[in-house]
Amino acid sequence: MEHRETVIEATGVAYAHGREAILEGASLTVRAGELAVVTGENGAGKSTLLRLILGELRPKSGQVRIFGADPVRFRDWGRVGYVPQRTDVPYERFPASVREVVEANLYARRPSLPRFRARSRTAPAVDRALTAVDLAGFERRMIGELSGGQFQRVLLARALVCEPGLLVLDEPTSGLDARAARSFEELLADLRRARPELAVLLVTHDLERLAGLDATLHRLEAGRLVPAVPGPAHAHATARDLKETHA
Repeated sequence: MEHRETVIEATGVAYAHGREAILEGASLTVRAGELAVVTGENGAGKSTLLRLILGELRPKSGQVRIFGADPVRFRDWGRVGYVPQRTDVPYERFPASVREVVEANLYARRPSLPRFRARSRTAPAVDRALTAVDLAGFERRMIGELSGGQFQRVLLARALVCEPGLLVLDEPTSGLDARAARSFEELLADLRRARPELAVLLVTHDLERLAGLDATLHRLEAGRLVPAVPGPAHAHATARDLKETHA
């Protein structure tokens, strides 16, 4: 069996907010080339799990590793591309072009890059990222002119511009209509074919809209991660549900 690098490893992770237990012994492994999807109801702990993986929180107990390192001490964040959950912030009014938004992530990851020489050095990386998300030719377009689906692709290009080994997507289809969500699903499948070594962690509350993806599915229940599959009624079934169904 081909050995694949372990990119994310969470083992027996517990976390509490005050006296409220949020995660209780949650474990997750994501290897290079794998798409792992984590779902669960609102308040199940999905955002907490992401923050633990990204080093914003420390677990009460258990262990989290990203590329083999403690996330709190991890410094090579250029290896991680992150697409945050969309908010109600009106991006339409932000005075920036598509190129500027994508290019900004290169400056953030490489603060020593001289600005006066940067454009010629960053252009190829920006062009590759925009091509990967099917936005070639949109470089000069102002982001206020984009549809919701196109803007989500810009955020994905921004995450990809540093050519990361791990891509983290937080509710990437939230706020998109069915057509745009389907387009995003197809784009992600194309991206994985183009970069088979890329590890992807996707957090969503809606598995049905991403049912066509070839993924390892997990559901947060009672603070733990259990196997899940999309279903017509609830977009999930736990391992126990599956066993009872086939009994």
